[in-house]
Amino acid sequence: MAALFPDELLVATDTVLDTFEAELLALTKADDAQIFAVVERVVLALNAVNDARNGCAFETGEREELCAYIDEALTERGFDVVAMTARHGLGRYELTDKWRTW
Repeated sequence: MAALFPDELLVATDTVLDTFEAELLALTKADDAQIFAVVERVVLALNAVNDARNGCAFETGEREELCAYIDEALTERGFDVVAMTARHGLGRYELTDKWRTW
C-alpha cells in the first residue's frame, strides 16, 4: 500500500482537502458562483497533485471517493448540490467534470 499511496501523496491530498474544508466554512449564504469557485479551486488543486505523480495519483476508486467527498462536504454545509447543479444544466455527479483531469 505504501507504494500506491506514498506519504507525500497523502499529505498533498490532505492539504488540498483541508483548504477546501476551510473555504467551505467561510461560505455563508453563498450563491452558486461562489460555491462553484470553491469546487473549481479544490479540483484544480487535486489536478496539480495528480500531475505531480504523472497523472497516476488517483485510481478509479479514489476518483469516485474524492468526488463523493466534495459532494458530501457541500451537503453537510447545507448546500443543495442537486438543485445547484440542476440550475446549471448538470447532473449531481457532473459537479467536478468541467475542471477535473484525474
